[in-house]
Amino acid sequence: MTDSHQHRPRVDLDSEAIHWDQDMSYGQYLGLETLLDCQHPRSRQHDEMLFIVIHQASELWMKLCLHEAHGAADCIRRDELRPAFKMLTRVARIQEQLIKAWEVLVTMTPADYSSFRDELGQSSGFQSFQYRELEFLLGNKNARMVEAHRAHPGHHAHLTAVLQAPSLYDIVLQRLAARGFAIPDGHLARDWAEPYAASPEVEAAWAAVYRDTATHWDLYELAEKLVDLEYNFQKWRFSHMKTVERIIGYRRGTGGTAGVNYLVKALDLQFFPELWSVRTSL
Repeated sequence: MTDSHQHRPRVDLDSEAIHWDQDMSYGQYLGLETLLDCQHPRSRQHDEMLFIVIHQASELWMKLCLHEAHGAADCIRRDELRPAFKMLTRVARIQEQLIKAWEVLVTMTPADYSSFRDELGQSSGFQSFQYRELEFLLGNKNARMVEAHRAHPGHHAHLTAVLQAPSLYDIVLQRLAARGFAIPDGHLARDWAEPYAASPEVEAAWAAVYRDTATHWDLYELAEKLVDLEYNFQKWRFSHMKTVERIIGYRRGTGGTAGVNYLVKALDLQFFPELWSVRTSL
């Protein structure tokens, strides 16, 4: 007897045959079993899953931000600005996703959060080593912030290395100097672990770029990419602050952090100060 299955037409989806015995599946390539097994609420409260997923997704986006920002820094160091523009644009788009994440989190009310907050113990977003690396890379150097990671030697060593290396902005200023702009020696070789100090000479260099964009178009575009990056970072900080204010008010954060008060102060921090001050002098 002939097996009727032999005569059934082969279904071809999107003109591509499906091979169920392929060497690697979608889930295997993305490591989905591991990834989707990383959400372990400590309570029976419905909203804890939201809290976990939002923060895990944000850490993944930050991982990509770091990948792109480090890549951009390497390109700028080599005077390959066009690839750096693409990477910095990508960082800005990722930042938009990070900002949108707060809009999802604010669907959680104070009562929702209070129902599982005690389960967080001393854990705090303040302890995010990727966020700290991103701030160090962009130029917000603060050696005291490394101490929160001393219990994790690998993270502590890596953050110390990023702290002591030139920031993205330091590398940009080195590129300006290589192009013939008068950047002070103290901004080209210094203790990179120390906070950056704004300079009138650096502002004058950026003013020259902005006043003659035809001659310095790639540097002008680089400046605007940096402004985009910081603008979005400030929007992310503001959204973070308002989300915390909306959910816990002015109570102290988990882990003993100052909560909203700390986040408000962070809004005054700048990565690329002369790119903002030059707008007044133009």
